[in-house]
Amino acid sequence: MVVVVSKQNPIDSLSKTQIIDIYMGRYNTFPDGVLAKPLDRVAGSPEKQRFYRELVSKSEAKINAYWARLLFSGRASPPSSFDTDDEMLNELKTTPQAIGYLLESEVDDSLKVVYRFEK
Repeated sequence: MVVVVSKQNPIDSLSKTQIIDIYMGRYNTFPDGVLAKPLDRVAGSPEKQRFYRELVSKSEAKINAYWARLLFSGRASPPSSFDTDDEMLNELKTTPQAIGYLLESEVDDSLKVVYRFEK
């Protein structure tokens, strides 16, 4: 599994901590100060479950509870969700501020890998 941005994004790499900060609502920008738009896979998808397990060792249910608390407090909004993986991929390819996670086999020339999870 890899974390990617559009080729148009100037960021070349991110640390796991920076990805956690963006995906858990701690920061809403990339390290260069540009607004980050984190994208999430379809709810219940194996990729989404694996991503959060590898990123923060939490189940999707725990992530949803975490976001429910943050939303209630008004401090942050969760990553944008999509009905299909194709919609998410299209958003990643066409929005320079978007950041998302894919299987390495899904990456094409329009995307740039900024982080690889260890196998």
